[in-house]
Amino acid sequence: MSKSIKLTKDPIWSLLKNVTIPASTGSLFQTFYNLVDTWFAGKISAEAIAAIAKSFPIYFIIIAVGVGIGAATNACIGNLLGEKNIRKASLLVAQSVTFAIFVSIIVTLFGLNTSNFLLSVMGSDTESIILTREYLDIIFFGTFIVMIQISLNGTLNAQGDTKSYRNVLIFSFFLNIFLNPLFIWGYGVIPGFGIAGLAIATVISQSIGTIYLAYKVNSCKLKKYLYLKCFIPKLDLMKELFNQSLPIMFSMLFIGVGIFNILYFIGQFGELAAAGYGAALRIEQVFLLPVIGLNTAVLSIGGQNFGAKNYDRIRELYIKALFFGSSFMVTAGIIIFFGAEILVSLFTDNIEAIKHGAIYLKVAALIGPIYPVFFITTAVFQAVKKPIYSLYLSILRLTAFPFLSLWYVINIRGGDYADIFYTIMATNWIMGIAVLIFIGYFLNNVFKQNKSLFSY
Repeated sequence: MSKSIKLTKDPIWSLLKNVTIPASTGSLFQTFYNLVDTWFAGKISAEAIAAIAKSFPIYFIIIAVGVGIGAATNACIGNLLGEKNIRKASLLVAQSVTFAIFVSIIVTLFGLNTSNFLLSVMGSDTESIILTREYLDIIFFGTFIVMIQISLNGTLNAQGDTKSYRNVLIFSFFLNIFLNPLFIWGYGVIPGFGIAGLAIATVISQSIGTIYLAYKVNSCKLKKYLYLKCFIPKLDLMKELFNQSLPIMFSMLFIGVGIFNILYFIGQFGELAAAGYGAALRIEQVFLLPVIGLNTAVLSIGGQNFGAKNYDRIRELYIKALFFGSSFMVTAGIIIFFGAEILVSLFTDNIEAIKHGAIYLKVAALIGPIYPVFFITTAVFQAVKKPIYSLYLSILRLTAFPFLSLWYVINIRGGDYADIFYTIMATNWIMGIAVLIFIGYFLNNVFKQNKSLFSY
């Protein structure tokens, strides 16, 4: 961790740069990591690609739970550091790891015992289920490594250190390129495991990354009061982590529900429409990486400042993060809008799929400037230990409001393919404006300040 970073004292602009850029870079390499796995799956067989694709909704459970643990750890430890309660913060580091292990056991048992059912619901036949399970079972057995890694990363993020996890993701990306062919096809005494080799390579990469993060945590100031007995479960702290992480977990799961909602309506316009949307979605996600980095930065900075009762800095943080994020998305939107066809063609050469993908990207460019409102507001809710509001926001923005709107536009009004995305644009902007009004009220209520949102 860079000792020069002081989340409660350094200028906000400087903190946003120093924390956001490493987090965004790490997310970029995580995206590259997933693309590499998909590429290697394609080299195995078409069935392997399908298996990886079908495994994602189930694997997303691990991601959702992990994000909840990481955000809860970040917020709780950040608050304690802001209060200068180093002893309790050190204790919470250990309790977070213990909590992560307990949760990982539950997730592993759930995954191993429900995967067949979930895959069959998605329409997989027996052979496809067997192939997908070869990959998923190893992933689920390695869940405890992922959860510990994310817990440790939450501890480092709470101190403003996003560089360590960035380094882990960059290292894992290159290690994965080496390990994938080694375990897929085998070499020397190492046998080939096929699609299971992808999972083995992933677990090994994650294990090495976890060891490195453990070393970084053991080198930070929280080591001072970190003893083995700290890992013995303490009910009050476990409950605190549970209450903080559960709404975030469900918020993440609703992202998957939101995508399913959209795919449900897109499916009415054929496979090529879905293919175009899928390609466009990948492109949009790359452009969103800096905003995701902002989410991490705001949570880390906001958590400590809330603990330190630096409420004016949280207000300043919100406005400047929003300005930075929206400005970036306006710039990105111009690129996306005018380069839509070219960008989609990077993933498919089907003219019809390119046409459908470009339609979504051009509308997404118009939605982009409002996206930071959701990411940054969610981070603030988590930083001030009100994650339940993040859950409410996710339910409204990703499920209830868009589904009812799309049902009316497509099934009642008889809208076409493009109308799906115009409706999504309208719902996002309406929700975004509503969130801005609410966050103004919320911050004033929490901090007992009679100021407008845009003053600090």
